[in-house]
Amino acid sequence: MNALQNCPLHSRALKSGLKAGAMAAVVGLGILGAAQAAENPFAHFTGSWAGQGKITVQNGSSERIRCRGTYRAGETGATLSISLRCASDSYKFELASDVTYDGGSITGSWNEASRSVYGQIAGRATANSISAQASAVGVNASISIATRGNSQSVTIRSPGSEISEVSVTMARAGR
Repeated sequence: MNALQNCPLHSRALKSGLKAGAMAAVVGLGILGAAQAAENPFAHFTGSWAGQGKITVQNGSSERIRCRGTYRAGETGATLSISLRCASDSYKFELASDVTYDGGSITGSWNEASRSVYGQIAGRATANSISAQASAVGVNASISIATRGNSQSVTIRSPGSEISEVSVTMARAGR
């Protein structure tokens, strides 16, 4: 054994260095995780979802609605295709959207197939939420999607439109 190994200062420095190295590794993993989330901001959305909620129409009446959603991220994770099909006893709609992520912002297009309406969408996205405005001739809607684990809530509000609000809670299908 050499004298340096028996030195209390060397021992403390070694332990301190190991602790600092461990902390650097933890911080590095946190940064890596954040970088991966930034590289693929839509990772928590991808997959199939199903659930139910409530649809409210222009005259204020409401009824139960059932929805199925499919989200597909592009290879780089910077694009997301959304397909949402919903039906109640009296109403049906098929919403599709393609969005691109760039530094926290999203832009893209949307369409509602059963009513032949299409337009633009813009907003913000994080790893677990999307908040956007969809617009078309005669239509303005706010869209909010929040994902927590295997649960997702979707709210679409379009005051003055035939369908003024849809609020749905969905779970990952097949789990």
